[in-house]
Amino acid sequence: MSTVDQVPVTSTTRELIDQARARQDALARVESLMAQARGTAHDVDGTIEVTVDARGKLHRLWLAPDAVNWGHDRLGPLIVEVSQAAMREATQDSYNKVALLLGEDMTYMIEQMSGMPAPARAQDDDPGMTVEEFQRQRAQRLGEAPPEAPAQASTVDDDDEDAYWESFDPASLRSDR
Repeated sequence: MSTVDQVPVTSTTRELIDQARARQDALARVESLMAQARGTAHDVDGTIEVTVDARGKLHRLWLAPDAVNWGHDRLGPLIVEVSQAAMREATQDSYNKVALLLGEDMTYMIEQMSGMPAPARAQDDDPGMTVEEFQRQRAQRLGEAPPEAPAQASTVDDDDEDAYWESFDPASLRSDR
């Protein structure tokens, strides 16, 4: 006979019902979020551009006028390759949208059940640039002086904290989402 751990319930019945309904509503919206997710990719020459949704439905295929000179043996495989890149982007976009709705843990569970992990979790995914490199390039683009290295932890008063958050750039964050 196995034992069951007893965990005290701190929520009221009404709160538990409301939480269950909220989860049910959120799960019902997953399908529409996935239908809204899009991915667009193009080849390095800018000759082909493909847009698909997270289900792989083609929404747009654009070919440059000189693509007719390439021939089917070159053009066909390139369209497939660009479409696969667009599909990876659409898949990632759908997981990003679902994660905002359901949270990271639930989204990861959906990835596991679907057998399609988020492309950002792929072993061969480019880890991107460091925060420092991003800030240096950003400062360069904006014609600003490059940011100094972060100071060691110190006490921060409210004015400094407000200034910090006003200048905070969320694009400097790296996530697997």
